[in-house]
Amino acid sequence: MAKSYIFLLLGLLPFISIAQIQSSSALSRIEIAFISDTQQPMMVEKIILKPTHNIKATSLLFSEILKTKPQSLYMLGDVVSLGYRDHKWKKVDRFLDSCRKENTMVCGLLGNHDVMGRRKKGERNFNKRFPENVRTGYVSVTDSVAIVLLNSNFNKLSSTDKNKQADWYQSTLNSLDSNEAIKAVIVTCHHAPYTNSKIVGSSKSVQQNFVPAYITSKKARLFITGHAHDFEHFKIMGKDFLVIGGGGGLHQPLDNSDKRIPDMALEYKPLFHYLSVHRVAEELQVTSHFLKNDFDKFDAGHSFKTSQSSYATTKNEGDRKNTDP
Repeated sequence: MAKSYIFLLLGLLPFISIAQIQSSSALSRIEIAFISDTQQPMMVEKIILKPTHNIKATSLLFSEILKTKPQSLYMLGDVVSLGYRDHKWKKVDRFLDSCRKENTMVCGLLGNHDVMGRRKKGERNFNKRFPENVRTGYVSVTDSVAIVLLNSNFNKLSSTDKNKQADWYQSTLNSLDSNEAIKAVIVTCHHAPYTNSKIVGSSKSVQQNFVPAYITSKKARLFITGHAHDFEHFKIMGKDFLVIGGGGGLHQPLDNSDKRIPDMALEYKPLFHYLSVHRVAEELQVTSHFLKNDFDKFDAGHSFKTSQSSYATTKNEGDRKNTDP
């Protein structure tokens, strides 16, 4: 199948890797896949959480993704349990090699397990598999959808890195909003700004550093994360937030009290799952695919279509009015 690659130039080369726009002229429907938390469970985690054939589930998820042949795949952190240990990457290496043989472009971002223990070696191992990675953030584009990949391991970033990241992130969203070639934007990082997980909880740092610019972005449609090993869908200020940490990590219990964050997928709680997205004009059709409890096959689960939030529309109209002579 013929593909054409167009370089997206945002004038931000010091902090951004070369992004690829894959032409959809010959394709009626281009699938973009997302998966998170494919790490093998650690012994210490099994003391608290119950294993459920997690390694087998990850293998089945990898096989299903290879079968569906998405145009692009984004792995949202905790790819392995300990990034600095070379042997932890063996199964992932085989999967990544198979993806690329099928012409599936694969990008990744750093999770906490990928830099756990020995950060520098963990990052080196990660960058060998994902050479386009920039530790503060970068952009990849498929079918006019820009995916912004951010590093939410704030405790591993220097003050200089954090400042660069903040400036780059806001400038990038502004550039994407004004770029006519971009129809929609998806923001991703590892730690969930909102989750009802009793184990990891919501990330205040992500709420403070990444959420505001996403909310006000004209084209940003989805904010996708992992870290919490569940599927959750929140609507915050008119924008969609997904937690998709079902790549094979140990399932985490959720807060079901009255204090929980309202979840639009309250009745959809599969153990293992991945996400597919395809563009419909300037909106995104989103579908979660889950492994059935008997491990026999996958099925389509929670699905929805995005829409531009009224807040972002009002904010951008206000900005234009404030700058008009």
